[in-house]
Amino acid sequence: MAWSAAAVSRFAAASPAAAPVPARLGAAASSLSFAGARGRRFGPVAESLSTSATALKEAVQTEKAPAALGPYSQAIKANNLVFVSGVLGLNPEQIMKNMGEILKASGASYASVVKTTIMLADLQDFKKVNEIYGKYFPAPAPARSTYQVAALPLNARIEIECIAAL
Repeated sequence: MAWSAAAVSRFAAASPAAAPVPARLGAAASSLSFAGARGRRFGPVAESLSTSATALKEAVQTEKAPAALGPYSQAIKANNLVFVSGVLGLNPEQIMKNMGEILKASGASYASVVKTTIMLADLQDFKKVNEIYGKYFPAPAPARSTYQVAALPLNARIEIECIAAL
C-alpha cells in the first residue's frame, strides 16, 4: 500500500511517461501510459475504448424469444462479449430455451457463457432451477450469482441474465 501513495504523489509531480514502473508489476504495466489533465496519451487500452459508442455495441434482436418489456435490448454485443438482458418467466426450462435463442442470434451458445445472474421470487425454487440450469451448461459451468428478490416484472418467478464470450 505504501507504494500506491508514493506513486500517486510522483504521478502528480512528474510527466506520466517519466513515472517509474514498480518491478512487481512487470513488463505488462510498462506498456500502459497515463494521461494528465491536458489530454496526453492514454495508452493502448484507453485508446481502444475511446472509439465511438456505436462502433462498440450492437443490439441483438430475435423474434424467437419474447421482446424486451421496456426500452432495452434483448442483448448487446460489445468487444467480443454478449450481454443478455434478464429473461423472465415462470418455467425455468422455457427461460433457458429463450436465452438460447438470444445467444444463438448473437453468435454465441450456452458453452460460451461465462457469467449468469439468477433472480428468484422465492428461494424455495433454487433446487428446481438448478436441476434445469445444469442441463444447459457444459463443464466448466459459468460463474453465477443467485438472489431472492422482492418482485419481478409481470409476476415472473425467475429472471436469468448472462454474459457470453464470442
